[in-house]
Amino acid sequence: MGIAANLFFSTSDLENCLDWRIRPSDEQYEAQKERWNDLRDFLLADLAQSADCPMASWLQGSYKFGTQIRPAQKGQEFDIDLGVYFQWSGNPDDGPHAPVELKAFVQTSLASYCELEDNDAEAVDEPRARCSRVHFTEEFHIDVPAYHLDAKRDVRALATADDAWEISDPKAIYRWWKDSFTDLERARCRRIVRYLKMWGALKFKDEERPSSILLTVLAARAYLRLDRRKLTGDDEVFAAVVASMIDQLNKTFVVKNPANGQENLNRLSEVHCRTFVDRLADLHSIAERGLLAQTKLLASDIWSEAFEHFFPVPSDEEIREEALIKANDGGRAIARITFDPIVNVQASSKTRTFSDVNKIGPIPKGCEITFGLGNAHLLPDGATVTWTVRNAGAEAENENDLGHLAGEGTSVKRDSAYRGAHVMDVRVKLNGSLIGSRRIPVTVTGLGMPLRNPPRPSWTKLRAK
Repeated sequence: MGIAANLFFSTSDLENCLDWRIRPSDEQYEAQKERWNDLRDFLLADLAQSADCPMASWLQGSYKFGTQIRPAQKGQEFDIDLGVYFQWSGNPDDGPHAPVELKAFVQTSLASYCELEDNDAEAVDEPRARCSRVHFTEEFHIDVPAYHLDAKRDVRALATADDAWEISDPKAIYRWWKDSFTDLERARCRRIVRYLKMWGALKFKDEERPSSILLTVLAARAYLRLDRRKLTGDDEVFAAVVASMIDQLNKTFVVKNPANGQENLNRLSEVHCRTFVDRLADLHSIAERGLLAQTKLLASDIWSEAFEHFFPVPSDEEIREEALIKANDGGRAIARITFDPIVNVQASSKTRTFSDVNKIGPIPKGCEITFGLGNAHLLPDGATVTWTVRNAGAEAENENDLGHLAGEGTSVKRDSAYRGAHVMDVRVKLNGSLIGSRRIPVTVTGLGMPLRNPPRPSWTKLRAK
């Protein structure tokens, strides 16, 4: 187990681990559940009438698998997949409707749903090849694929825009997922899949990104191949899974659906497949270095290369305790930490300016905050300074804004947008090695600040004689 294992997953410090930071909050999860339940009820009733056949539904995808991640950047959306099933006996071609008709029914029904005033649906996209998509106000969308279902045979076929039926059974692949693990193993494999999906969301453009189901199946198969008796923390398991995925993809880019050997889940082009493998190799290199790091601070810095602002930083107390232990052990592991950043912080609202060193707050929302390296003149030649925002609290969670890379240089500016206890992390590197760091607490209150010299109430003024 690497030294940063509990920064991946922890039961004692839930909010300061990667697993917690990349998952939707309980409130977001419940909001999504309420919306897809409402949409499902509307669709089943509306489609049964328009298509004149029995209807069913099946929640699928990452929400069903328990591997959903929050959006990697503010403005991006959560994704839910809700399949609707038009039922008739026999083969798909034996029924009253062609594939494009089913897709048209769904598209029309979603448009009707958006016209209602008692839901949060905003808009429907143009039809996609395998689904229709409806957007909601709370930064998530629901993809609705249409299927034929022969309930007696328990056989499904997906309707596509090419007016063709595609063999596809989301229920069967979920059954494979569920039956492949014990409950304890499944919980860990879910976390490994979420780590991979967040890495993919951060490091790939949309058109080259491996799909959620591709990452899920690759990771699950890799996990099942491991000798898990030799592995402990999530960091070790993650590194081993990535290595196994690379080995598998170097043999073949074909990733068969475990519930249907005729389907290749890998729809990436060959060029994008090679890009995928190359970046997995980079990820494995990061993992190996992270596992070898001798301090949590160094490990966190290395793992942040893969997970950016989502990867947590050990607390100042942990860093001090660790430094003391290492110093008493000869100091070999901390020999490179030679620069102590001193950060001057100034926050300005319309009516007041706040100043402090290595911290700021409480300050109101809406301030412009300047972080400046006060001892920049002591930086070694060639040193680089990077700044990372890590937000916390319900407001930032609900906006899917848990942070970002704030920039490089001896100073940066940011705004106080959300209530909560946030941090700005500054890292100083020389020739790629970490030589200094500091965590700057930023406490933001929702209260407005009064004017320093507000107008006096009229009743306090002297009356004219």
